[in-house]
Amino acid sequence: MLEDWRLGGFGLYIHWPFCESKCPYCDFNSHVSRSINQEAWRNAFLTALEHYARETPDRVLNSVYFGGGTPSLMDANVVGSVLEALPGHWALANDLEITLEANPSSVEAARFDEYRSIGVNRISLGIQALNDPDLKRLGRLHTASAALNALEIARSSFERVNFDLIYARQDQSLEAWREELQRALSFAPTHLSLYQLTIEQGTAFGDLFDRGKLPGLPEEDLAADMYDATQELCEAAGLPAYEVSNHARLGQESRHNLTYWRGGDYVGIGPGAHGRVTVGGHRYATVGTPSPNDWLKEVASGASGEMQRDRLSPEDHLGEYLMMGLRTNEGVDLARIENISRKPIKHNKIKDLIDIGMLEMSSGTLRVTRRGRAVLNSVTTALLPD
Repeated sequence: MLEDWRLGGFGLYIHWPFCESKCPYCDFNSHVSRSINQEAWRNAFLTALEHYARETPDRVLNSVYFGGGTPSLMDANVVGSVLEALPGHWALANDLEITLEANPSSVEAARFDEYRSIGVNRISLGIQALNDPDLKRLGRLHTASAALNALEIARSSFERVNFDLIYARQDQSLEAWREELQRALSFAPTHLSLYQLTIEQGTAFGDLFDRGKLPGLPEEDLAADMYDATQELCEAAGLPAYEVSNHARLGQESRHNLTYWRGGDYVGIGPGAHGRVTVGGHRYATVGTPSPNDWLKEVASGASGEMQRDRLSPEDHLGEYLMMGLRTNEGVDLARIENISRKPIKHNKIKDLIDIGMLEMSSGTLRVTRRGRAVLNSVTTALLPD
């Protein structure tokens, strides 16, 4: 029987854990460090690659993603060494996508040509806002003009460029967001990631919110109106949503992220990096040791750098497939649901959710409606076997 991950593909995620500063909304595993031994990190990434390659032989690698943190702080030779090692571990897809996240500062933008020359073919810029007051509130170090300059440099260096914006910010009106998004669309992007600001526990914003010191956040109805405006404007500009927060022209979707959403396998390397790997017919969730120093020491001593590896039950696997797949316009495949769960599909429950406008179905594929997307967790739970 075909292993399920093959229906989603195979990718590689490399986590660079360092930033110049910690953004107050960020709950990713990122750290500020005055001194970074780039050579030590290069060697550790190469060692970890060898470990996972032994576990996942005879595969075709579809995508590589350098995330963080701020990967554009990596020396180009570190990125290049990782990319040079890949053909010795896996067969590479002819259209291998290699993405690197970058901050839009002038220093990092100056490295774009170097990254392109070593094989990076897609850049994702964390712009986040197009005005200086909001950038300052978000803890960003760049200005709006610097961000737009970096965008121009990126577009001259790479055919495929994404940039991120955050909406539902403090004191942001619906009209202000519409104007900002229209300005972003005026640059004729091929891919946009548009995220609603969420307040996460353990972040600086989370602490301020708990103390009642984060005023001006939009009410739920206003945030929903901003989401609807986002869909309307992007669709009109030829960038429909292919996932809840991601918009692209046809053919410009992030292949790496589609591996996540389609339930493929992906190796996660680096501090706190998450992965999903199928070994010996079983699917495992992996998590790297979160401390950069500890991860580096573990890998240097010959360990994998994993803090945790859990074998996923069919129920866990199905829950992930539904939660991720229903975020996309592709939806989820009924035959695949039954194959993963090894139990009969709950056709009556599916019919009930279709009848109340939460789901739609065609040609054996389930998709969540815009109404259902607002309560995605509940829809997913309802579809899980008893």
